Amino acid sequence: MKFASPDRFESVVHYVLGLEDAVVEAQLQEVYAEFQSRHFDLKAAFLENYEKLAFFITEEPPMAKKLLIGAYFTHEYATEAAALFNPSIVPHPDQQGLKEGELRFILTLRSTGEGHISSITFQTGLISADGQISMDPTDHRLHTGQKVEDISLDKSFVLRRMESEGGINSLVSDKLPERFTEREALALIDHLEQAHKLELSSDKEHISHIFDHNYDLKFKSDTPISSRVIFPNSRSESNGMEDARFVFFSDGEEKVYLGTYTAYNGRAIRPQLIETKDFQYFRIRPLYGKAATDKGMALFPEKINGKYAKIGRQGGRNLTVMYSDDLHFWEEHKLLQQPARSWEILQMGNGGSPLKTPYGWLLLTHAVGPMRKYVLSFTLLDLHQPEIVLGSLSQPLLSPNEEERNGYVPNVLYTCGLLQHRENLIIPYAMSDSAVSFAVVETEALIRELDLTRFKSKEV
Repeated sequence: MKFASPDRFESVVHYVLGLEDAVVEAQLQEVYAEFQSRHFDLKAAFLENYEKLAFFITEEPPMAKKLLIGAYFTHEYATEAAALFNPSIVPHPDQQGLKEGELRFILTLRSTGEGHISSITFQTGLISADGQISMDPTDHRLHTGQKVEDISLDKSFVLRRMESEGGINSLVSDKLPERFTEREALALIDHLEQAHKLELSSDKEHISHIFDHNYDLKFKSDTPISSRVIFPNSRSESNGMEDARFVFFSDGEEKVYLGTYTAYNGRAIRPQLIETKDFQYFRIRPLYGKAATDKGMALFPEKINGKYAKIGRQGGRNLTVMYSDDLHFWEEHKLLQQPARSWEILQMGNGGSPLKTPYGWLLLTHAVGPMRKYVLSFTLLDLHQPEIVLGSLSQPLLSPNEEERNGYVPNVLYTCGLLQHRENLIIPYAMSDSAVSFAVVETEALIRELDLTRFKSKEV
């Protein structure tokens, strides 16, 4: 809930504050009777929305009136009303209690509702030993979690980000502690302004800007994963969080789920990163650097030659690869593959994080040809130097058939990730942005179909 000015809600607040207590209770009970079964904690939502405008209310009302004011400024949002699409898939962090050969997974989805605002939703399921895929029952109630207040960030983390925002006054940078919250930083800047008679409003704005984009989100443990929704929380993603590509990253002691996604504010896009170990507590951080541009970035599941590695797309149509010592900063990229064939000539992009095999890194790709038809294919990259392309399929692996080509956005097959299960690749994919299906491909059979001559002895 956001308002441009108090004028939007003053009349409603005045109305509620003037009600008799018995009338307030009656209205609340009527709301609870109709809506409480549809939500996990409706009272908490009402109180949270009341607190967003409490600053403008001169006298603190009793709890019942706070709740009723909050109710007037709360509405339901259907996250999947317009479209449900672009899945990624990772192993579930809990693999206990399974039979031999079974694998529990988490499917992440792009859900789009009113105003074409995209959020990230989750489903869970099971792959049986013989490869059968089943989805778990879901709860119709959804919860957007709680944004963590007063998170602290490292000084070096903030200062490096402020370089891209125009820098910071040297006095401020000298006085900042090694770790601080937004509240602490703004209080320090206020003190410096008064003590040294300085104008530091731009530094305040930059600090607030960084803390708006870098935030943490948590869910209660008793909220089912399929009920958790990551809804836009920062200004940079106010119009949507698009096409999250999750991967389980494991390198030495570092084990974490990482999800790259596109933040959209209605005018501009920026790549961002979600970090979680349990799909209950999430850290959301932007990606910075000259190479952190365009959509559709996907991280490798481990470091390559001691560096983080990522597949990207520069220029809107070319596949690239990049390396960095810092997960959040990406400065350089190398060209990986350019559109060359009819079915990919408009643009190429990745279909999720590369998958490690004995033959090389298997990279699922999407490509766009005539009539904006999206297809899926594969490219094989060298294990030790992924910038070297070893081969690719000479034809698309999947192309929309008659049952798949009609929907919210027609003629599109798209995915944001795949999973290895025993001898098969499990590929969830969206059909014209309207429904999700699965393809199962035998890994060895796919490798045999790769054209290894097109890129032979050539570093693209």
